[in-house]
Amino acid sequence: MISWEFPPRSVGGIARHVQDLSEALVRGGHDVTVITADAPESPEFENVHGVKVWRNYAGTPQARDFLTWVMQLNFAMLQRAYQLRESGERYDVIHVHDWLGAYTGKVLKHAWRQPLVSTIHATEWGRNNGLHNDLQRYISDVEWWLAYESWQVICCSQYMRSELMEVFQIPGDKISIIPNGVYPEAFQNGPAAEEVRWRFAAPDEKVIFHVGRLVREKGLDVLIDALPYVLSQRSNTKLIIAGKGPHAESLAKHARAAGIENRIYFTGYIDDATRNGLYRLADMAVFPSLYEPFGIVALEGMAAGTPVIVSDCGGISEVVQHRVNGFKFATGDPKSLATQILYVLDHPEEMEQIRMNAQQTVMTEYDWDNIAETTLQTYGLIIDEAAESHWSQKSTLDEEDYLPYEGHGFITSHLRYGEVGPYWETGSEELPGVLQQRGPNAQ
Repeated sequence: MISWEFPPRSVGGIARHVQDLSEALVRGGHDVTVITADAPESPEFENVHGVKVWRNYAGTPQARDFLTWVMQLNFAMLQRAYQLRESGERYDVIHVHDWLGAYTGKVLKHAWRQPLVSTIHATEWGRNNGLHNDLQRYISDVEWWLAYESWQVICCSQYMRSELMEVFQIPGDKISIIPNGVYPEAFQNGPAAEEVRWRFAAPDEKVIFHVGRLVREKGLDVLIDALPYVLSQRSNTKLIIAGKGPHAESLAKHARAAGIENRIYFTGYIDDATRNGLYRLADMAVFPSLYEPFGIVALEGMAAGTPVIVSDCGGISEVVQHRVNGFKFATGDPKSLATQILYVLDHPEEMEQIRMNAQQTVMTEYDWDNIAETTLQTYGLIIDEAAESHWSQKSTLDEEDYLPYEGHGFITSHLRYGEVGPYWETGSEELPGVLQQRGPNAQ
């Protein structure tokens, strides 16, 4: 597994996804190694419930130089992969999660002649509703490149499959839909509702809860705009927003401009126990996303037994059935959202059945062991196809040509971007095989 984030480095949902999938594969008797970025106060190597995790230092990512950090991380992950191979480790498949590990995945694929599978969790085009600057266009190009190099592409929903086919022109039969999952028991323990109420809400307040990264595509501006409509009929309602992100200050300003800052509690980061307590406390959990490939937070709310309201967009709308295991509203429409919030508050007698249906959905359709088995079937398919193909029968260069020179962990080089895509430019005529491939697969 190649992933730029793995707990405790957790920026979005990829970290938890990679950990949960890897652990489920290990429980099934398989050997899983994760190569990832370093994390503060975390060891270079760690065995996490049977998963071998190697963390690699690449410096600190800075906004103005993020792509340089990404390339440094890929250099470090490549070096680690070769060190592991030199020590005798062997792998059947290379699995890359999102574009930040694309370079590592491509080099290892061609150097080792082993099939590459990628999971594309979201696209730059979808996150930004188009491509508006050079950085976004570059990231989108790398996403396309990763999909092109992959033997099979995994995505989490029918919505994402359609997006990948439209944005990257990927053939439909090259895309496998495998959903995210949750461990229900992880959301069914922790403090009771009344143990956390005193920290966040008055005894008589009705609570709307949202947890997630504070970014534009999560649609929290829509939720803030819906709150005045709710307060006009239920003045004792409070909105609790948990999480961090670049949109935090903008959301706080929005609340002040609407004159409802005293009805919204921004908690910042919360630990898992507090999150579970807030799910118990809340009358509902609301996820008003404008773009959502899957929406694992909705599954978490359902697993916790909290009625969920989601926007009718993306993969999140495939998880929730309206008035069966949750509620939907028209994406981007504050009045539609307010209507569903008030319905939940006005019909408490219906919520017990909604909770039961939601928890049943999670247990039967989004169990990690079942998801791991489906992923293994995809691995098996591409391993068999690769073994029968001419591509895997013969390597472009001899094995020793792919090994880094002894004593040299890095090659001084520059990443250029030309008409054919990214390529390497170096001042040395003696390059390791990974940078001097000759033949039909050379870049």
